[in-house]
Amino acid sequence: MLMTTTAPDEEPQPGPASTAEPEPLLYTQQFTSSPKGARLARRLALKRLEEWGWSPGSDTACTVSLLVGELAANAVRHGRVPGRDFRLRLEAGAHLIRVEVSDASPVLPPTVPPLSSGEDESGRGLFLVDILATRWGAAPRAPIGKTVWAEVET
Repeated sequence: MLMTTTAPDEEPQPGPASTAEPEPLLYTQQFTSSPKGARLARRLALKRLEEWGWSPGSDTACTVSLLVGELAANAVRHGRVPGRDFRLRLEAGAHLIRVEVSDASPVLPPTVPPLSSGEDESGRGLFLVDILATRWGAAPRAPIGKTVWAEVET
């Protein structure tokens, strides 16, 4: 039987506990301010989420995909300025995914989504965002435009 001894001053010391959160995952891309650009933003967001570990059929990926689709469609429909693109930014942290869509229009969306009747052909976008997101909002963007954001807890 082999025995080893350790001098008291050689005893391993525990290191500081790591309380740091892992670096967030980021994705940013500009898209043409068109229906095709909005569809592409949604598709690429879903692909990026899959690369980050959320399967396309998961509740999280589906929710984020819907949010990207609604916010991108709103940027194209309501925030389009000729000759200007819109920008999608995704940030995934340990417990939260943040979706940001920026466009060139300075007009902020209403803080409370308007109610629409079931017969309206449009106008449900922000209502869906309000239901799907943990929280959402909008802010002016320098030098021009605005950013509409939504967060989803994972």
